[in-house]
Amino acid sequence: MREQNRALYELIGNGCDMIEHVMPVRLYNELGHSNHVKRSNSKCVSMLIDEEGLLKDNEANLIGSYLYGADQHGQRIVGNVLFVTDVYEGDGISFTGIEPETFEKLHEQLKNMAVAMKATVQSMKGAKA
Repeated sequence: MREQNRALYELIGNGCDMIEHVMPVRLYNELGHSNHVKRSNSKCVSMLIDEEGLLKDNEANLIGSYLYGADQHGQRIVGNVLFVTDVYEGDGISFTGIEPETFEKLHEQLKNMAVAMKATVQSMKGAKA
């Protein structure tokens, strides 16, 4: 377990040493991914974030914050996000890589969101000038 956690810390980066498991509602309601954890062939996608991200000098993660609903409750995601698949194993949930079909769908959706957010930020900067 400790080795897996260390590997996850490194994948999240930014000095992460404590993980928070997040099930962001918009990932399911708007992007259509599964939040149903299974023992096999699970396609349940979730996010792992740095539990202490707000205490560090990291930028807000706009996509992670949006998926998490920060605009509704004020709790933003700071730093990197790691998308994983949740699988029931033994006594609890384990995190695994995302199967290719789900990964491709999520990757395309996140790219589209990034383009839209970048365009929005640029237009807002232009409106201030």
